[in-house]
Formats: sequence, structure tokens, C-alpha cells
Amino acid sequence: MKLLVESQYFPPVTLFRMSIRFSNVNIDVYDPWRKMSFRNRCVVVGGNGPINLSIPVVEGREQKKPLKEVMIDNRKRWQVQHWRTIVSCYNRSPWFSFFEPELEALYRQPVDLLGDWNRTCFEWVTKKLGVGVYADYSEYVPGGNGDGDVVDWRNKLTPKSIQTEMNDLVRYHQVFEDRIGFIPNLSILDLLFCEGKNARRILAAGI
Repeated sequence: MKLLVESQYFPPVTLFRMSIRFSNVNIDVYDPWRKMSFRNRCVVVGGNGPINLSIPVVEGREQKKPLKEVMIDNRKRWQVQHWRTIVSCYNRSPWFSFFEPELEALYRQPVDLLGDWNRTCFEWVTKKLGVGVYADYSEYVPGGNGDGDVVDWRNKLTPKSIQTEMNDLVRYHQVFEDRIGFIPNLSILDLLFCEGKNARRILAAGI
């Protein structure tokens, strides 16, 4: 079986749990752009609650291009801003210093296409998790991929619905949990910084 999803920016924890469950993922880079999605947004957490990190795109939020054609608006220093926020949120987390050098280098790399950036993020995380997830970046054609059963999760996870509609809760200790409580389904970065090498075991629990 294969998991079918749209391209996402450092996706929520639950997506990686599903990816491990299936181990075979079709990331549909031809899926049309949608605003208010995880295509260009990830959610981290600070001392006052969740923080949305949003990548600016050329032609704005109303465009209908396939994701693979969406250009990042690099006139805005989004990489610098996102990295500063990540450091501010997680510099006291147990595993941040372990991942910091490579992740900072990633945020310094020039990138023009949103799809390319999201692919880099996804592959970096799977490498750090040490999981055997195969990702195919192509257009999904029903009945034409010869891949048997497909579970279609495209547009299932949205910033608006993920906190209230997802029952597949992955629990772990978060940096600010004692102050603001546990917040489920943040970006996979949150789990990595908080649990490090234990993240793989946490994601695979119960699968």
C-alpha cells in the first residue's frame, strides 16, 4: 500500500507516523496550490503557544499552479526569520544542539521552488529519523501508477483542522508543556528537538 500526500513544509508529526506505517509515500507535486495549507507552512511552539512559519510565494495565495511550479518570494528574508524563530523556540530543548549545524546550513541554502525546498526538508527529516521511507515525487494518476492500494491523504491535514480532527495522537515531552500544556501535531521538528534519537521509536509505537 502507498500513502498519497501533497508536498508539505516540515510536515506535522502525524504525517511522519503515517509515512512509517506505509513506508511507501507518493508526494504529489502536481497537486494544485491551496492557500491555508501545510504546503508553505509549518507550526512550531514557543513559550506563548503555537507559531506559524509561513513561506512567502510569488503570485500570492490565490494562484492555482501545481505545487512544483510555485516560486518562493525570496525578496523577503523568510529563511533568516524562520531560523531565528526556531532557535528562539528550541535552543533549550534537549536535542537542538545536535541538529543545529546541519539545519542551519539547510536554511542558508538558496532555493527558488517551494517543491524543491519541501523535498529537501522531508528527506532531511527521514534521514535524521533513520526510517526506511521511500518517497516518490510524481503526479498521481489513478489506476496508472501500478502501485496497488493507495490511501489518499492529500489535503487531509490542514492548519485549521489538525488540532481538532486527528485522533492519531503522538505523545512526548515538549519544552513548554509545563507552562502551556501539550500541543499535538506540531511540525516534526518539535519531536526531533525534544526526543532526538528516541523520535523513531515514539512514531513507530503501536504500528
